[in-house]
Amino acid sequence: MEQLLHYVWKHKLFPLQELRTTDDRVVEVIDPGLHNHNSGPDFFNAKIKINQTLWVGNVEIHDKSSDWYLHGHDKDKAYDNVILHITGHADTEVTNTQKQFIPQMLLDVPVQVRENYDELLKTDQYPPCYKIIPELTQLTIHSWMAALQTERLEQKTEAIRRRAERMNGSWENAYFMTLARNYGFGINGDTFEEWATHIPLSIIAHHRDDLFQIEAIFMGQAGLLNVEAIPERYQQDALNEGYFAKLRNEYLYLAHKFSLQPMDYKLWKFLRLRPQNFPHIRLSQLANLYYEYKTGLSQLIECKNVFAMQDLMSTKVTPYWETHYTFGSASDPNEKNLSPFSINLLLINTCIPMLFAYGRRAAKEELCDRAFDLLEQLKAENNFIIRMWKDCGLKVRSAGDSQALIQLKKEYCDKKDCLRCRIGYEYLKR
Repeated sequence: MEQLLHYVWKHKLFPLQELRTTDDRVVEVIDPGLHNHNSGPDFFNAKIKINQTLWVGNVEIHDKSSDWYLHGHDKDKAYDNVILHITGHADTEVTNTQKQFIPQMLLDVPVQVRENYDELLKTDQYPPCYKIIPELTQLTIHSWMAALQTERLEQKTEAIRRRAERMNGSWENAYFMTLARNYGFGINGDTFEEWATHIPLSIIAHHRDDLFQIEAIFMGQAGLLNVEAIPERYQQDALNEGYFAKLRNEYLYLAHKFSLQPMDYKLWKFLRLRPQNFPHIRLSQLANLYYEYKTGLSQLIECKNVFAMQDLMSTKVTPYWETHYTFGSASDPNEKNLSPFSINLLLINTCIPMLFAYGRRAAKEELCDRAFDLLEQLKAENNFIIRMWKDCGLKVRSAGDSQALIQLKKEYCDKKDCLRCRIGYEYLKR
């Protein structure tokens, strides 16, 4: 109920009759104020006339008046500048910390808005607003998609910023961690991010000209050079082949030299995982990428177009892994290059967000603009979320569109947050 009251106030969906306070004073809403989603009053800097007297200040909204006291606003100075208390049920008068009475106004949710909202919450078909989507103007769709796209990049920027904090302020390391996370391609994303925290880039840099040593450290720090990490049926073959033992011996030497501690190999997930996505394959590809100087932030920033960025992310496995997916389990020869599909996902989820985040960090608008341009140049993702929106009649032309629609589903539809959605707004007001 309170959410709906917020919505009605924000969008000025008031009844046709004159608005009045509970003590019968005329209310004219000039500006409902800025909606506050953090602590403090619900709306900042509202402009309201009460009996022709102009008031500028904050607005607080509750289902019933007594919630004011339940939430402790009468003892909180942050609420002393509230000029109007809006409620669905006036069961008491309210006062601030100075014991001054605050004007109250009863606000009803229009029947049509309430019915439409109930329909959105109860509809079985997904998304519940599917009926109205074909009726929306291109301007409405475009403006909302642009906002969602920015929102998603901002969200990813915050995640990158937290990684930089975790890595003692190093944006270089934050980029490597972000790249590693997305090498998990969903299932092993968290584990790859954890693995990245075990990779001392400053130390490995001294061995950058030796691909074998890089792979030894990468595999060893992943815990995958523990014999117990190999399925029992492959252990003897792995030991007989020699490559595992050679890698393990090299890692033990480097681990002793640099006091390295591996992560727990049990964190890696293999269930329902395509062999192409096994951590051994991804780590070998990452080792090659690092060896070829393709994992640096400066290299990324130098990429001016999609083709340069795709080339930057192109990689393959080391020779042993061309005929293996795990230690000891031989397979048909395959170079196991990173597929164009996987490269595009890395561009969308790693490279472009990193450009945007670093552009914000360094106050370089050209990098932020480039991030948006690159999203528009890339093909849209093809997954069940995108197909769902296409079935509703939305056109998806680029990765920018697909990222916007993923944001829409995850942050609005899944959370039933229709009151913050512009499509939801169009649905409610019809």
